[in-house]
Amino acid sequence: MRNLPNLLFAALGGVLMGLTPDPYSQWWWAWIALVPLWLVIQKLKLKDAIAAGAVWGCCYHGMALFWITSVHPLEWMGVPWWSSLAIASLVWVMITAWGAVLSALWAAGMVSLTQGLNVPSRIVIACAMFSGLEIIWSWGPLYWTALGFTQSPHDLLLLQVSRLSGQQTMTSAIVAVNGLLAETILQRPWQIATPSMWNRIKQWRYAIAALCLVLAMAAYGLWEMDGDRMARGNGQAIKAGIIQGNFPNPLTVKPRGWEIAVNNYTNGYEKLAQMGAEMIVTPETAISFPYPDYDPRRAPFDQAVEKYRVPVWLGGFGKTRNPNTENPNNYTNSLFLINGSDQILGRYDKVRLVPIGEYIPLKPLLGGLVKRLSPLRGEVDAGSSEQLVDTPWGRFIVGICYESAYPATFRFQTAAGGRLILSASNNAHFAAYMSAQHHAQDVARAVESDRWAVRATNTGYSGFVDPNGRTVWLSDVNTYETRMETVYLRDTKTLYVMWGDWLTPLLCLIGVAAYSASRLQKQS
Repeated sequence: MRNLPNLLFAALGGVLMGLTPDPYSQWWWAWIALVPLWLVIQKLKLKDAIAAGAVWGCCYHGMALFWITSVHPLEWMGVPWWSSLAIASLVWVMITAWGAVLSALWAAGMVSLTQGLNVPSRIVIACAMFSGLEIIWSWGPLYWTALGFTQSPHDLLLLQVSRLSGQQTMTSAIVAVNGLLAETILQRPWQIATPSMWNRIKQWRYAIAALCLVLAMAAYGLWEMDGDRMARGNGQAIKAGIIQGNFPNPLTVKPRGWEIAVNNYTNGYEKLAQMGAEMIVTPETAISFPYPDYDPRRAPFDQAVEKYRVPVWLGGFGKTRNPNTENPNNYTNSLFLINGSDQILGRYDKVRLVPIGEYIPLKPLLGGLVKRLSPLRGEVDAGSSEQLVDTPWGRFIVGICYESAYPATFRFQTAAGGRLILSASNNAHFAAYMSAQHHAQDVARAVESDRWAVRATNTGYSGFVDPNGRTVWLSDVNTYETRMETVYLRDTKTLYVMWGDWLTPLLCLIGVAAYSASRLQKQS
């Protein structure tokens, strides 16, 4: 109970950070939301600091990821109502706890490594630890709510700094500003009276440094968002079309539902082809039959493509490319670029698979206990993490579903010559604000890579995004829509695309040097 006030204060900061993404979109709180945790861990022992960090993380990730519970009910898949509620609740608790581990480890590191250091050293080590932990976190299957993500898509001005070293640039900036403000509060300069202007500046130097950092980021953002400058990087123009099929998931298990899906996408394809679209994009698993196998249920769509010959990215299931798979029923979750000929012009297989939904994690232990939610008889095989997608227009950058949350996936494809981002998703399971968060991920990837992005989803939000993250068009949610816009291929390379995340290793090196120098000084 003695630590309760500290836990509540840390929880306040976590709640403020939880207000930054949709549905609240109050992104500005991110710049002070870490201050409460920073303040309380300065006076806590290791065990209590870990608890405070975990509480902060539970509040932030729990609020931001609450949309996962909207997968309930799953009765259309044969899961009883109470079992469905239990599954949704358990998944939410697990991913919230997984995110809380990150902030708990960060708090532990702050107590263990920064006590007795000067303020600049504490700031550098704090940034290095948070960014480093997020990178390690991104190696796993549950990654979504990085601190840098909180600024997309609403704070585009400051988000431009992610061009320098990716999402960790924004994460480090948020930690630095919060740390500088917290250190200002710890020193309480308002309680010290001095007639000297220079002394006042010294007393408020950390707050001034925070302000200067934000102003420098804003100035860089203004420079990057100059319209003429951005347009100079545009290459070949493509009239791209999107079909948002608005196909509810409960219909996927019914023959009548398959007929509706085929009709929706056939009609949308014909409309866009007649409008002059040069390329059409459908969502993830838009027509969920194995391709290229012939299926009479898909015949109307195939006939329309043969008639108009406009290349279309078809979301569906493909045959596994792994001949050694132990299950002959395994499939890939793929996008196929087809134009009515016998040749597949391009293909991308999803790499980041959804745990339980597309594969069983820890299968030897959980295989007999986990009821999979995928309608496929076999598991989904992951595509190669090094696959590149070549098309008649050059190389593209492709992501399916929540791969949008993984910057390294998009950066790899961009560095290899990718000229346009295609993102295909099926968000029909979730609440509308999950779709808004998903759109925010694609906006962030467009900014980092300096590429146009075309985003096709089943139920929304579909849209077109320019290289500065400005949304040219955004669909409504739970509506059937088609849209055509002109997008551009680009060959520019940001510093992040060329060098990757160079900032985090640099901060780590500086932090190690500062820590070592401090310890040597104490020993001498």
